Amino acid sequence: MRVLNDADEVAAAAGEDLGVSEWVEISQERIDAFADATGDHQWIHVDPEKAAGGPFGTTIAHGYLTLSMVPLLGAQVFAFAGEGAKINYGLNKVRFPAPVPVDSRVRARVQLAEVTEIPSGQQVILRYAIEIDGGKKPACVAETVVLLLAP
Repeated sequence: MRVLNDADEVAAAAGEDLGVSEWVEISQERIDAFADATGDHQWIHVDPEKAAGGPFGTTIAHGYLTLSMVPLLGAQVFAFAGEGAKINYGLNKVRFPAPVPVDSRVRARVQLAEVTEIPSGQQVILRYAIEIDGGKKPACVAETVVLLLAP
């Protein structure tokens, strides 16, 4: 795991690939728990029998479930050290190029794309590609924006 210890190391890493996470399985139990947490019980996610005859031949993970894997997978790749707060500021771009079939494994490839100095610290843009084991396209591509606030 790559640890960026201070503002200088963060700035120096702009444009660098930070690494790749471990594979994580997307089980039906995880999909069902996400459906319960969000209230999105669409059959393509939670009804294996009906989904078997649907467009994907099986249940698939919610796109937002795939996106929500960013913190878990990203934490395996990098960390911002230091005492200042780290705040999720938002997303610039998110796309879901490929569905994640149940029991697939996903991982994140992370790049520190851009660092901008702001009065309270730094604004960091991270590019994530959530890959599917054996897949031809990523399940999700996203640019996240994080504020690293000075202590």
